[in-house]
Amino acid sequence: MEKEDFDIYSGFAYVYDSFMDNIPYKDWYDYLHGLLIDYNINSGIVADLACGTGTITAMFASDGYNMIGVDLSPEMLEVAHNKCPDSVLLLHQDIRELDLYGTAAAMVCICDGMNYMPDEESLYQVFNRVHTFLDDGGIFIFDMKTWHFYENVLGSQSIVDNREQSSLIWENGFDKATGINEYFITIYNLYSKELGLFERFDEYHRQRAYPVEKVTGLAAKAGLETVAVYNAFTKEKPLSNSERIYYIMRKRRMA
Repeated sequence: MEKEDFDIYSGFAYVYDSFMDNIPYKDWYDYLHGLLIDYNINSGIVADLACGTGTITAMFASDGYNMIGVDLSPEMLEVAHNKCPDSVLLLHQDIRELDLYGTAAAMVCICDGMNYMPDEESLYQVFNRVHTFLDDGGIFIFDMKTWHFYENVLGSQSIVDNREQSSLIWENGFDKATGINEYFITIYNLYSKELGLFERFDEYHRQRAYPVEKVTGLAAKAGLETVAVYNAFTKEKPLSNSERIYYIMRKRRMA
């Protein structure tokens, strides 16, 4: 089977929340929300890019923000639709081709969405579209996993996770020459309990590690000013062993 035959977050979408139940989403949300408050984003339109199953999107909506969720996977958006209130606008778009109906006070992209950009041009395209659809002075906050994480924490290991109605086999491979981490994911999901039948889904995911200087340089080229870079869930500078980094960027106000 060729890599091009794999879909991203198709069958995996329907069991994603089950297998990601170790992620402390409420803590992640509180940190992210606090950063927006630091930059006076207390209300208004917020776009959640690569929103996935909409967990964070729904939390923002419950705090009174006018939310837009954007994702490339229709299956993830289907799950998000069942989770988010009707007030949330969900859009099926590639964030490199982001096309909103107006501008937003802020945009966020967490849980590795930006690491899915396969090359520098793709990363620049996201920054360019974000710049287009942010209010003047608007804030863009996103996270990225680091080279250290891919090479030394995740590494080229395999993960097997068996649940009552589904099983997951997750194989990783990190290429130090390119900074690209490949994931081959196989999911077996219960289709018929009576017959003991399972559906199999195969997915190929690719993420990339980028140096901080490259990320901030591409953002500046697109007109975004980097105002802070933090070791995840702190307000301190990244360390050599940081596993995840948060970036806070701002669209410069027109003179």
